[in-house]
Amino acid sequence: MTLYIGREASKYIHGVAARGVHYLHWPGPTLQDLGFFLLPELGQDKVYVSETVFMFVFLSFFLWTFHPFVFKVKKFYTVQIWCRVLAYLVVSQTLRIFTFYSTQLPGPNYHCRPGSKLARLPEPDGVLEVLVINFPQGVIYGCGDLIFSSHMIFTLVFVLTYQKYGTRRCIKQFGWTIAIIQSLLIVASRKHYTVDVVVAWYTVNLVVFFVDKKLPELSDRTNGSSLLLLPLSTKDKDNWTKEENHKLLNGNSVNPADRRPRSQSNGKNLEDVNINQVDTSMNSTP
Repeated sequence: MTLYIGREASKYIHGVAARGVHYLHWPGPTLQDLGFFLLPELGQDKVYVSETVFMFVFLSFFLWTFHPFVFKVKKFYTVQIWCRVLAYLVVSQTLRIFTFYSTQLPGPNYHCRPGSKLARLPEPDGVLEVLVINFPQGVIYGCGDLIFSSHMIFTLVFVLTYQKYGTRRCIKQFGWTIAIIQSLLIVASRKHYTVDVVVAWYTVNLVVFFVDKKLPELSDRTNGSSLLLLPLSTKDKDNWTKEENHKLLNGNSVNPADRRPRSQSNGKNLEDVNINQVDTSMNSTP
């Protein structure tokens, strides 16, 4: 629930920021761009192509993160994957907001060009009008939020996440191929300048690198171990160490999944009672 609220809050803040910059957008001649020179323009009747590829990437990644519930394959925790993805997206989108508010470029998209009624938004009557997002028109027909591409943020985050936690090499290679194709389609559709896509490529990679340095690694479910989400007291750690030593002395293996506090008896943990008995028996042995 917390993950869902965080994701929706991030999307709303980014949507309000994108709507705000639309009021500042001033249509003008399309800037000179190397990608526009090299790639033929797809035209207004084919703008759906890049959106179709993006939806394919999004749905594929979404289904992959939930496949442990269907195939009963315990390779990772879905919630932990999405928490990490959310962290990548929040940092990347925050940097994107600062970037496109720093400099407003004339939009290359068809509805952002001079003469289009959607290129400029009328002056708002109040703050409330800015805070209310006109979905989906306000999202689809936005202008001014160019550097850097939001579509590439999501695409690269999904591909990088599968690159790290996925298992099939062919899918990893296919994912990078799709990311390159998506980059070319965005430029060919004239939704972004080439600089918007280029900046997204190195910014998202850097964000993922530094966020991974700060976040703890995901727990591996294949070994039967789980990530301890709550801090442990010194007493609990000492009890677990004694119990592991006792099991090793008896020739038993230690299962990390059994590392959990047991119920108390007469104000003491059962581990304490068992360990005291073991210590007594070991001391009485000649």
